[in-house]
Amino acid sequence: MATKRKKKTLTAGSTYYKQFNEEIRALVKEGVTDFTLNAVNGQRYIATALEGDLTFDIHGVPGQDLAAFMRGPYVRVRNNAQDGVGNTMDNGRIVIEGLAGDVIGYAMRGGEIFIKGDVGYRVGIHMKAYLDHQPKIVVGGKAGDFLGEYMAGGIILLLGMFSDKPDAPVAGRSLGTGMHGGVIYVRGEVPENQLGPGLHAQPVDSDDLKVIEGLVKDYARELKLDSKAIMGENFLKIRPFSHRPYGNLYVPC
Repeated sequence: MATKRKKKTLTAGSTYYKQFNEEIRALVKEGVTDFTLNAVNGQRYIATALEGDLTFDIHGVPGQDLAAFMRGPYVRVRNNAQDGVGNTMDNGRIVIEGLAGDVIGYAMRGGEIFIKGDVGYRVGIHMKAYLDHQPKIVVGGKAGDFLGEYMAGGIILLLGMFSDKPDAPVAGRSLGTGMHGGVIYVRGEVPENQLGPGLHAQPVDSDDLKVIEGLVKDYARELKLDSKAIMGENFLKIRPFSHRPYGNLYVPC
């Protein structure tokens, strides 16, 4: 027998973030499963460390560390989001219908983050696979410097399509600097000078295309986009030459 869903609508407005989050947590303890949050105006830590089958439909712009340490909930933002979305999240899905800021998915260990537009600096930094969890970030627009910095696992898919920066490169400087695991897929081309040291870009193979197609289908479904149009371009795969890119810099005593 399916568990009955219990819905609640809250208005954030000028409510202080701590008070707002305490109200949400109290309602979760009372059995509320589905939240509609209206007039969100920079309130931080929404859905942080929450677990289980919960949903958050956010209208407005949430503040920093949205869904940090999250384990399972589904979060949809009907606007832009600030920095730190999905910080160290373990599981769940976040869909952002606009832009997002810096350090998205910091040390993320599972789940998915789907962003329609551009993102800032250091997205996917320290991202890693954890047990059977494979974290995934899909960016529909372009990315700032240090995308995938020190990445140790998981997948970043950068599409470069839905951007308000038509003249900018698909990613900023030092893409994948210190990367020693996981993979970054890029739709189209990446100038060699954008890559961090010790990285190489190569065409994807048939196995890569299966992974990309699966991600694109989920992404397009969530954001009401044309998956065939997204797949109508070549993709590159960016990986490190070594899983210890800076190993030779350190000399044993």
